[in-house]
Amino acid sequence: QVQLVESGGGLVQAGGSLRLSCKASGISFSVFTMGWYREAPGKQRELVATIMSSGSTNYEDSVKGRFTISRDNAKSTVYLQMESLKPEDTAVYYCNADQKLFATNYWGTGTQVTVSS
Repeated sequence: QVQLVESGGGLVQAGGSLRLSCKASGISFSVFTMGWYREAPGKQRELVATIMSSGSTNYEDSVKGRFTISRDNAKSTVYLQMESLKPEDTAVYYCNADQKLFATNYWGTGTQVTVSS
């Protein structure tokens, strides 16, 4: 069975930092593209960052220079290091695993990030 479990969310002040983690099980982690998405109140879920098997990364414009996505294949874990957090970063953050060749896509259940002003 496949499971993606996010952790590391919480309440932080504007300008602060958080590191989110997503532990995957039941998949061949190293061949999956991993991503972080977020869903703010009243808004559609949006892509935050992705990291491919090669290590290539992609970021949503508003988080470029502030967020860093990384992965540890030995631990089957993807991270999102968030710096200089802003109130508009407040959202539920979701972990995603995707492997297009095998037409597989999985989601975690999310972790809440709240940034106070």
